[in-house]
Amino acid sequence: HSLRIHLTLRSFIILGFPGLPPQYYGHVSAILFLVYLTIIVGNISILSIVFSEKSLQKPTYLVFCHLAFNDLTFGTVTLPKIISKYWFGDSIISFSGCFTQMFFVHYLGVATSFILLVMALDRFVAICLPLRYPVLITNNIISALCGVAWLIPLPLMLTTIFQALDLLYCKSNVIAQCYCDHISIMSQACGNDVKNAQVVGLCIAMFCLLLPLAFIIFSYASIIVVILKISTSAGRRRTLSTCTPQIFITGLFYLPRCFVYVASTVGFSFSLDTRIVLILLYSLLPAAVNPTIYCFKTQDIKQTLVKKFTTTKIGLKTAPT
Repeated sequence: HSLRIHLTLRSFIILGFPGLPPQYYGHVSAILFLVYLTIIVGNISILSIVFSEKSLQKPTYLVFCHLAFNDLTFGTVTLPKIISKYWFGDSIISFSGCFTQMFFVHYLGVATSFILLVMALDRFVAICLPLRYPVLITNNIISALCGVAWLIPLPLMLTTIFQALDLLYCKSNVIAQCYCDHISIMSQACGNDVKNAQVVGLCIAMFCLLLPLAFIIFSYASIIVVILKISTSAGRRRTLSTCTPQIFITGLFYLPRCFVYVASTVGFSFSLDTRIVLILLYSLLPAAVNPTIYCFKTQDIKQTLVKKFTTTKIGLKTAPT
């Protein structure tokens, strides 16, 4: 019976927010659409600014570009389906579509973790080993490191996906989430191999989150020690300002995840709706907010934007009528 269901299952139903009254569907879809629009405009703007300005084509900003592309892709993979559910009542996603979405959700999350590691390495060398920075951190080296950050998750996520595809699905086909993820899909599987798949998935997730996090904590702790040794307060502020965007971005990615994991570990339980909202927030908020952090916390990008805005205004004023 289980095998027959597994073979005939052709789609899943995205539940979204189970406690949401129907009269709010339009409002939720509009909010999610605005979030998606913010992600698209913000991250495409960052990519355009860096690639169009030769002065910004430095290692630090190349890492920002990789992160912006990741955020843009993540929003595109996750948001259109949940928007169409609440806007058009289309909550069905195909079996292959759900597994494809699950792959990209976790692949992009792991890639973000390793890109943040590269970002921390860039700042660590810049502040702790400033004389060696021009040699150790070049555009080519950063591009290679970011390439590795994109490559590492690939075999890990393929292992997770193929292991999940090999399971039987004999429960319901309802995904209690706004998009397909490993936990939601595993909750619909049955058989003796499910526990093994869950353990492997958890081990991979912990490895991909905690290994980069350990290096990131070491890097920023070392940076803080160096900053505290600077004799003048102006020098300390100036040095700290060179890594505040990276600290904000890293905190925005890791802190909410750590809160949810720690809360679950100590026995604090969330309702299904609360859990879904928290996961959606810590998944999508960084993608929407990161471009603002790049612009207002990074002096070079801010100056480039001001220059472009001023040039545009002057051009409009002097244009013939």
